[in-house]
Amino acid sequence: QVQLVESGGGLVQPGGSLRLSCAASGSIFSINGMGWYRQAPGKQRELVAVALGGSSTNYADSVKGRFTMSRDNAKNTVHLQMNSLKPEDTAVYYCYAQIKGRRDGAFFNYWGQGTQVTVSS
Repeated sequence: QVQLVESGGGLVQPGGSLRLSCAASGSIFSINGMGWYRQAPGKQRELVAVALGGSSTNYADSVKGRFTMSRDNAKNTVHLQMNSLKPEDTAVYYCYAQIKGRRDGAFFNYWGQGTQVTVSS
């Protein structure tokens, strides 16, 4: 019954910026972590930025210095500010959350539906 709703994807020129947002809703007891992954055509899904268990955010080397993840615990949301975008950033971006439901005794992994980010001139 947990749902992750994403927004903010689209088409942008190289060097431009986009801000992705993801909100978790449903029968949630607690959220242990949230983050973002991406998958380009013909490639495996890869980590972009994730923070779990209260630890600091882990960023992929390819996005360090360009992407910034932020989280609003009160609103169960996470954002990904993407600056200086490159064509190789083109991918489907997936919101990720590790959530314990109100009737669960453990955390489970949840994924958003994915949002397309295309960087092209």
